[in-house]
Amino acid sequence: MLAGMRTSPERTSARNRTREDIYSHIRAAGRLTRSALVELTGLSPSTVGHAVSWLLQEGRIVESDLEDKGPGSGSGRPASMLRVAPSDTPIAAIDFGHSHIRIAIGNSLGETIEERTLELDVDLMATEALDLAVAGVEDLCRRHGIDQLGTVVAGTPGPVDPLNGAVRSPTILSSWVGIAPKQELQRRLGTVVHVENDATLGALGELRRGIGRFHRDFLYVKASHGIGAGLVINGEVYRGATGLAGEIGHTPLSGRSELCRCGNRGCLESVVAVRPLQEQILHSHPYSPVQDSFSFEDFDDAVTQRILNEAGRTLGRVLADLCNLLNPTALIIGGQLGASAPELVEGVRASVIRYAQPATAAAIEVVQTSLGSRAELLGALELAGRLANP
Repeated sequence: MLAGMRTSPERTSARNRTREDIYSHIRAAGRLTRSALVELTGLSPSTVGHAVSWLLQEGRIVESDLEDKGPGSGSGRPASMLRVAPSDTPIAAIDFGHSHIRIAIGNSLGETIEERTLELDVDLMATEALDLAVAGVEDLCRRHGIDQLGTVVAGTPGPVDPLNGAVRSPTILSSWVGIAPKQELQRRLGTVVHVENDATLGALGELRRGIGRFHRDFLYVKASHGIGAGLVINGEVYRGATGLAGEIGHTPLSGRSELCRCGNRGCLESVVAVRPLQEQILHSHPYSPVQDSFSFEDFDDAVTQRILNEAGRTLGRVLADLCNLLNPTALIIGGQLGASAPELVEGVRASVIRYAQPATAAAIEVVQTSLGSRAELLGALELAGRLANP
């Protein structure tokens, strides 16, 4: 090669920096198109294309199947997605709900290999919940010939200390006082465990796998046996200074006196949650044959619709204030209520339109979760995959 045509060390270094920048963007986002990389980096399409080609050739990223571009994106050929290449180490996820445990194992990209749901009163049976979750994960590993897990991410239905993974509110998870799920799970599983609030994981699941992919600023609300919110701001999950962002379940409601498990009266989740709504619906249907096996889908009458719609309006009144503060483009209602009670979502929408500032409300899409009851589990798998590919 002629001396004048040799690539200088400075130019090689600049190209390497560009590749690393492209790789970092893909890793942080989980999935990106080439056009999105051009927009994020400000680089020319040819520069991005060259860097992507090198990363593909080196095996550091992979190109996935074509995916739809999403609503409102126009016609045309769907964009192919770029992702970090998986490692050989499998991962696991655990979603502790108030009355269930969901577990899954996946590859290092956070893609599900197998999952399972277990029923248990998690609030009152902390040790049993930990033992059952570990036994379930170990059984899934045996079924798939997995000897060692990489990162495990567990979600809990309450605030956790970001430093030690301990549950921070004994009034929400009474039997978990003095228990640090992170250390307990690490000891039992023999691998690294990261503990996160479940609503935060639900927001991450929607951001990477659900309808949240089409929004950079949104609120994910887990409406189930408790009420919690996960915040996504400028495309990133926001946890707050001490990891307590989104703890809205114990917001006091004016004029309400229902006793809450936290010891106060009139908290949001003492009015709008699975148990109080079940009680209202069953009270209005005293001869219902589903008293012992309740499901919201079993009731499709005007009284039930009114109960759920009013509950949604109560929840929406609280969320409207958050919308005025944060100016999101979407409210995603998840959890058991979000997945199975569209009348509640309609109520939320009505209150946001009524109480949020008109310009703010006009920019907000109020929708049911696109991932159903799996949002938290898929978010945990997504986070485990990202931690496995630092």
